[in-house]
Amino acid sequence: MDFEEVIQRLKNSLSRQLPGKEAQMRMSPQPVDMRRFDPKLPSNYRKGAVLILIYPQEKQAFFPLIKRPEYIGVHSGQIAFPGGKMDEGDENEVFTALREAEEEVAVNASKVEVLGRMSDLFIPASNFLVSPVIGYVDHIPEFVPEEREVQRIISARVADIVSPEIQKKTILEIGNQIKLDTPYFEVEKEMVWGATAMILGEFIELLEKGK
Repeated sequence: MDFEEVIQRLKNSLSRQLPGKEAQMRMSPQPVDMRRFDPKLPSNYRKGAVLILIYPQEKQAFFPLIKRPEYIGVHSGQIAFPGGKMDEGDENEVFTALREAEEEVAVNASKVEVLGRMSDLFIPASNFLVSPVIGYVDHIPEFVPEEREVQRIISARVADIVSPEIQKKTILEIGNQIKLDTPYFEVEKEMVWGATAMILGEFIELLEKGK
């Protein structure tokens, strides 16, 4: 999908009401954990933000995904957007997304043109309310992975993400008793599922509605 077209479609859609829950649900594991959509969040929830950074490569639109390293934690080895926890000194969620992307993959935050924010999504497993931020640059960034937080960086093509061919389903076993019917995107042989896939579900709808 052409870079300029993607940017224009996103500008169009972000100026309107966001699709929100309906679009996020399309890529949600089943049965749905409805805590994600409960308007009353836990009193101790944490704020976080991620960056969907669109950039051109041979006139096509791409964005980076990262693979988390293996560690003792709920998101070990998973595919995610660059991003993380909101610090006390952060001005807002946009600042958090840009700062974290700079720290994790060496994006020059001062060069990013922010288009807007997508719908927040609560992640019960880690108790984070995540704010997805969309921005773009007019060049291919020189990504550098932060070794402690990023195992690899994946360059995902927007045209592939919207293609039904990489949207798949599988049964995931979580622990000994929970089985989830899980939609996912297969990107460079990696499984993109959970909150990241749900955010991409809304991203795809923004592209469709921005025509």
